[in-house]
This record gives sequence, C-alpha cells and structure tokens, in this order.
Amino acid sequence: MANEMIILSGNSNRPLCEAIAAYLSVPLTKCQVRRFADMEVFVEIQENVRGEDAFIVQSTSFPTNDHLMELLIMTDALRRASARRITAVVPYFGYARQDRKPGPRTPISAKLVANLITRAGADRVLTVDLHAGQIQGFFDIPTDNLFSAPVIVRDIKERLDLSNVMVVSPDVGGVVRARALAKRIDAPLSIVDKRRERAGESEVMNIIGDVSGKSCILVDDIIDSGGTLCNAAEALLKNGAKEVYAYITHGVLSGGAVARVAASCLKELVVTDTIQATEAVRVAKNVRVISIAPLIGEAIGRTSKEESVSSLFD
Repeated sequence: MANEMIILSGNSNRPLCEAIAAYLSVPLTKCQVRRFADMEVFVEIQENVRGEDAFIVQSTSFPTNDHLMELLIMTDALRRASARRITAVVPYFGYARQDRKPGPRTPISAKLVANLITRAGADRVLTVDLHAGQIQGFFDIPTDNLFSAPVIVRDIKERLDLSNVMVVSPDVGGVVRARALAKRIDAPLSIVDKRRERAGESEVMNIIGDVSGKSCILVDDIIDSGGTLCNAAEALLKNGAKEVYAYITHGVLSGGAVARVAASCLKELVVTDTIQATEAVRVAKNVRVISIAPLIGEAIGRTSKEESVSSLFD
C-alpha cells in the first residue's frame, strides 16, 4: 500500500497550492474540477490515489458556496477512490463569522460547514487564523488552526524600526490577537474603542493608549469592506500617530474595499495569500501580499510525517 503524500488543488487559489507543492517538492496530483452547463460541479481525479495521504487545498472564499461545494465533492471523490487519509486544507475558512446566534431564529453556519466537511469524508482539517478559535471545537475530527504571526513578524522586522512601533487592535474583540503579536515583537499595545452614542450618528473612535509619534500597526484576521480599518487609521493619525500600517491575514476585500483602502490614510495594507489576490489588489499602490505557502507547506509536511505542528509557533 502506498503511503505517499499527494496534494490536490481546487479552483479557489491555485497559485497558493502550486507554491505549497513547490515548497514540499511534491507535484500536484492531476485533478479536473469543472462545471456542467447548469453549473453543477464535476470532479475527476486523474491519477491513482488508493492508500495515499491526500491534502486538498481550497479556501472557501468568493464565490464561497461554489468553492465549498468543490471542496466537499473533491473529498467525496477521494474517499470513494480509497485514499488512506484526507486532510481538508482550508487557508481561509468561510462562514467563520457566523459562529454563534446573534439573535433569535438565526443559524450557526460555521458549525453547519464543519458538519458538511466531516460528513463528506475528511479525516482532519488544517486552516489559518480562524475568526474564532472555538470553531475548532465545531469539528469532530482533528483540526489544526495555524497562526500567520510568524510570517507577519518576519515582515515587520524586515521593514520597520521596532523601537518606535505600537501594535493596535482595531476593536476590543481583537485584543487577544493584537496582544500576541505585540508580545512577539516586544512592542506596546493600543486599542481602538469604537462606539455609537445614538442611533443614526457616526461612530466615535477613542484611542486607549498614547500613540503620539509612533508607527502604528493595525492587526486583524479579516478585512472585508475596509471601513473599520480605514476609520481606525484616521483616528490614530488624529491622535498623533506618525504613520499607520495594517497587517491582516485574510484579504476578503469585497465590493469597493480596495478603492477605499487606496484612498485612505493607511501607509500600507499587508495581507497574506490565503485568498487569491484580485487584479485590483495587485495594482493598488498601498496594498501588498505576502505568502503564507511555506508555513502551510511545513504544516502539511509535518502532518504527513506525524510530527508536531504546534511547535511551529513556539
């Protein structure tokens, strides 16, 4: 029985998958993922995968539902082709923001998606910077939540003067994430307290901490519309910050978000390639993409060899 590692790519982020495969020196397994005329997903794995340790790399990014169905159908195809073990590598886990009931008669869609991936036949899941860490508990199979922090820290150290840096959480909910980064680069922490005094009035940004003369780094897991981030950057500059950078793991950047960032006072927005960059992202002067492929590749390699993944972040 073969015990080799194989890597398959869906259509959501093939460049990332190719970069991971190159890091591991493993050729991508030939696999056709296409649509019928009515847009049904059809998958055909064009190599023998019996007994193999299979990794499907597929972010559930826009169009989320299409890419999720591709992942489920690829998983089913591998299971029916007798792959030994199937790992769903989901760099960006869509539906993660629906991790609780915000009101009556609303779904917990993150749990539903976890159930779908499990029932499709995945043996384990590997993802990056889940919006809420407790989503790992939604899966009844082993789940590794990788952190982009080592990649971000390396980039910050190469480009900024750490003696004058302050890490900033754009809202109270992101304090744990921002504190972890601040600890890694031995920098102080500030928080943007966002509140709306009355219905219909614009939000008031209060800065907790002295940012005067500092190079501020806004840290978050997801940037979607970009409104909160751009407003936070403006508030920091009004409070005396020297310049404002933003390091975000997942660049969802829907609608006019890239144009909003380009026109904002952000000196630079840095996102990882968990979501494939659009043309708008590639041409934006103050948006830069850093690759997380080596980190995911190393985690895949260690998973295949049954080595520790958590030690990557010690």
